[in-house]
Amino acid sequence: MGTNGSTVLEPLRQGLPPIDPGAVSTSASCALPARYEAVRGARTFTSATLDRWDMSERFDDVALVVSELVTNALRHALPADAAHDEGLNPPVRLHLMRWASRLVCAVRDPSGESPEARGGEEDFAAESGRGLFLVESFSDSWGWHPLAGTLQGKVVWALFRIGPEQQAVPGPRLP
Repeated sequence: MGTNGSTVLEPLRQGLPPIDPGAVSTSASCALPARYEAVRGARTFTSATLDRWDMSERFDDVALVVSELVTNALRHALPADAAHDEGLNPPVRLHLMRWASRLVCAVRDPSGESPEARGGEEDFAAESGRGLFLVESFSDSWGWHPLAGTLQGKVVWALFRIGPEQQAVPGPRLP
């Protein structure tokens, strides 16, 4: 499950070489408007970025997670008047960062509220409410942390292992 505060980077370190923020091999970022159409834009941005990084084979899992993180930010983290008050500082931002052994998707939003996955007693047949469960299922780990300094809000991130450290999961054997 997601974590908060100073322990937010711990899952990024477990079983992987240390992360040096200055060693990001490449990154990309885009501002997203406070409208649900932004989810489509986030998927398009993710597709183009992964294509540039020769990682298009990871699109399905990464795009699903990006879609859920952006949808959660738009649905739960924006004030009611955010669509009218975007100005020069859009309230939601998508960041994709790649290291040699991992890819991190991070979504920044203006809310300080912690993201919460629904408990097991919730109705899994419902059409909504499973976003963080999907993020947890399709990424190797996820978490969040509050923003510091003059920025207000939080960042919710998901990590994908890539390269030689990636654990291969065997698929079902067909007869």
